[in-house]
Amino acid sequence: MAKKSSFIEEFKKFISRGNVIDLAIGIIIGTAFTAIVKSLVSDIIMPIIGLVLGGVNFTKLSIVLRKATLTQPALTLTYGAFFQAVIDFLLVALVVFILIRSINKIREKREKPAAPTPKAEVVPPADILLLTEIRDLLKKNK
Repeated sequence: MAKKSSFIEEFKKFISRGNVIDLAIGIIIGTAFTAIVKSLVSDIIMPIIGLVLGGVNFTKLSIVLRKATLTQPALTLTYGAFFQAVIDFLLVALVVFILIRSINKIREKREKPAAPTPKAEVVPPADILLLTEIRDLLKKNK
C-alpha cells in the first residue's frame, strides 16, 4: 500500500507544478483560439476570396475520381477544404509567431543590462602627482 500512496503523492506534486497547469491552460486557450480562427477563415476570409475570384465556394471545390454508383458513393478529392485548412494553419502560425516574438522582446528588455556607468576618472595620489611633475621638469631641462 505504501507504493500506491507514494505514487499518488508523486502524481499530486507533478500535477500541481506550475508548468503542468500552464500547459493545461495553454491547451484550453489554444483549442478555443483554433475555433475562432476556423470561423474567421471559413465564414469571413474564404467568402471574400471566393467573391474576388468570381463567386467560387472553396469548400465545394473537388475533383471526382470515381462517380457514384448504386452501391458505392462518389470518390472525390476535396482540395478546396484542404486549401481552407492551409489558410487556417497559416493564420494560427502567424498569431503564435507574433505572440512568441512579443514575449521574447519583453524578456530581452528585462534581461538587458543597464547601460554601463561611465567610470570616474582616477586621480593619482598627491605624491605620485609630485613625482610625475618632477620627472617632467627633469626631462625638460636636459
